[in-house]
Amino acid sequence: MNLVVTDLNKSFSKNHVLKDINLNVHSGQIFGYLGRNGAGKTTSIRILMDVFAGDSGSITMNGKKFKPSDYIIGYLPEERGMYSKFKVKDQLLYFAELRGASKTNAEDSMKRWCKEFGIDIYLDQKLETLSKGNQQKVQITQAFIGEPDILILDEPFSGLDPVNSKIFQDALLSYIKEDRIIIFSSHQMSYVESICDDIAIINEGEIVLAGNLNEIKKQTGEGKLRLQFADMKNLDFLSNYRYTLEGEDVILTLNPKETEKSFLKSLLQEDIELTLFAKYLPSLQEIFIEKAGDHIETA
Repeated sequence: MNLVVTDLNKSFSKNHVLKDINLNVHSGQIFGYLGRNGAGKTTSIRILMDVFAGDSGSITMNGKKFKPSDYIIGYLPEERGMYSKFKVKDQLLYFAELRGASKTNAEDSMKRWCKEFGIDIYLDQKLETLSKGNQQKVQITQAFIGEPDILILDEPFSGLDPVNSKIFQDALLSYIKEDRIIIFSSHQMSYVESICDDIAIINEGEIVLAGNLNEIKKQTGEGKLRLQFADMKNLDFLSNYRYTLEGEDVILTLNPKETEKSFLKSLLQEDIELTLFAKYLPSLQEIFIEKAGDHIETA
């Protein structure tokens, strides 16, 4: 499947929230949709889910007009919406049937995903009696029930310990093999880096960066090197360069028209010993801060 958003715009009163949004999402991979709070992520997701319409632009699936009613869409919002006083089982079946699943299909799907995420022993308990981590697993499970064609996850790792985070990541990577679309949003960049292929960053209603994450890292790091010197006194050699320090690492920007080869040659001529010489690949956090200008979590 190929979901394409083209020149999507949305305003509320005089507030232009989305400005010519373009996205290209493929099944078989996890798409990272990133942005600061209030950047426009939730608005575009709600348009995708047909909560309300965009003012202009188009959304297509495999080249044809996208009709949300033709697909099962699983959604995990950042602000959770389940009911603390009700039993887990009753709620999971309720949400599955809301998406159009028959009772039999809902029960079968519930059994599959409850076992997958290890919450089958809590089905007859009220949500409020569970730990925060288990409540989060119930929230995640409801998004998967009904075997959605499109899965939209907003901060799904919140409250999960490392073991359950790994279980969830494995489930996502397995699920996309079934020709599903997964749109993943998080401020925890380490998770995005570990599971996402393509990303888009939205800032103040505009897409400021989009594409394959590995290619973006290579392009952003072009002309920069990661170095370590055997003797840090040799930093005096770098007086004509722009560089920053990351612990013992030196992140250096080559001068215009200078190549990695010519820079290394100059170091050898000065008899300067290196313990590390590598191309610089920035982290997604660094890229995000550069494009969206905000501090984010690193967990």
